[in-house]
Amino acid sequence: MRPWRARLGGDATLHRLNALAEEAGLRTAGGRAVRFVPPAAADPYYEIKVFKTGCVQTRPDSLHDLFNALAWLAFPRTKARINAMHAAEIPREGGKRGRLRDLLTIFDEGGAVVSAPPALQDLQKEFRWKELFWERRAEVLRTMKLHVLGHAVLEQALEPRPGITCKVIFAPPGSDPDAAAETWLASLPALATPRDMAPLPIFGYPGWYPSQDAAFYSEERYFRPFRRDGAIK
Repeated sequence: MRPWRARLGGDATLHRLNALAEEAGLRTAGGRAVRFVPPAAADPYYEIKVFKTGCVQTRPDSLHDLFNALAWLAFPRTKARINAMHAAEIPREGGKRGRLRDLLTIFDEGGAVVSAPPALQDLQKEFRWKELFWERRAEVLRTMKLHVLGHAVLEQALEPRPGITCKVIFAPPGSDPDAAAETWLASLPALATPRDMAPLPIFGYPGWYPSQDAAFYSEERYFRPFRRDGAIK
């Protein structure tokens, strides 16, 4: 998202966001032009309205909403797919939110795409945090890339603290994270749940948080060990 944030400069207004959206050709999955508009009353069918109109309610003074707008610019295919899946699921739920929409919301708010060699992916999936982030630190910095799209996590990252965690999917090194995430979302079965994503304590990524040493990565309050009953499917 950094290039888009840089282009905003100090002008993080709806007018400037919409100019960038028009330039980028942002569209919903249904082909509506995406535009950032002032907030209205809360609406349980918000995602359906976004899908049908392209209007994304954005509070001018909200960092949370600013990062959401930046996510639309940086991950247009992924954001459009998340919105379309929400809009398709809501009428089928009968007023009771399903696990698939839980997954979509968690990925939207706190998701990331990890591109890394298979060996490092395995360490993450097995919750071998100290080995991943400390013992293989140089390799992580060289070959493991995190592409964070979750706008809530990005807002939290302005004041980094232990405990901030993403739910992630994996993509091959060098691949387009937006395309990879959109393809993964499109392939999800109807019974998908948040457990289909792997957790990643991003504050452990080398250099993301100060005072990272061997003892830091041994703290199980934050770097929790693998439990078979909580395993990723």
